Amino acid sequence: MGDVAMTVPVLKAFTAQYPEVKLTVLTREFFTPFFRDLENVSVFPADLKGTHKGVLGLYRLSKELKKLNIDAIADLHNVLRTNILKCFFLGKPFVQIDKGRADKKALVTGKTFQQLKTTHERYADVFRKLGFLLDISNPTFPKRVALNPELQKTIGVDTKNWIGMAPFAAHESKMYPLDLMEQVIETLSKTHKILLFGGGKKEVDILDGFQNKYKHVINLAGKLTLDEELDVISNLDVMLSMDSGNAHMA
Repeated sequence: MGDVAMTVPVLKAFTAQYPEVKLTVLTREFFTPFFRDLENVSVFPADLKGTHKGVLGLYRLSKELKKLNIDAIADLHNVLRTNILKCFFLGKPFVQIDKGRADKKALVTGKTFQQLKTTHERYADVFRKLGFLLDISNPTFPKRVALNPELQKTIGVDTKNWIGMAPFAAHESKMYPLDLMEQVIETLSKTHKILLFGGGKKEVDILDGFQNKYKHVINLAGKLTLDEELDVISNLDVMLSMDSGNAHMA
């Protein structure tokens, strides 16, 4: 999810600088809301567990995509599936992201110690190799979205600033210790409204515990659609998150 969310500011910059170019994003249907505010961008949903599953499914997908008269392919994922798809688009410009694995390995093993190129820049490099001199140095951000009545009722209306907090990540090594995170929640909740994000029953149960223990703390985990979560995040004053999809969405 995070990798998909991180493409959005790059695509937003692209559409602003090249408004005459139509972009079609191939991704899972679930991720469609990420691209809702982008002009001249459409989403082609990939059914990777059904129609487009396996090599034959990817071949079927390639035939469907060819009907769109695509001029070039920017592969921002560079995984096994996209490498298989590449075989079905011989003759078309097909540029894949360089994930910089060698540079990352050199950093974590101590061979080098220098700033790595950001993922956003790596995405932009793909478009540059296709001939689009993309500049992502001045990003623009979507405006706050009016919350629907149900969300307004859940969160409430007051003068406190809203802080979103997503304490979890896929790997424990990427998380701030929960006992210390609870101290952060306790302290900030005295002067701010805290909105908690997460997913999965275990996370929901832990966040429910924080909500029940402290005032001005609301657990939204498991209660929102992706569209609604994006709406709420657009209204936050600050998002405090581990290395997870919530951080990239913010």
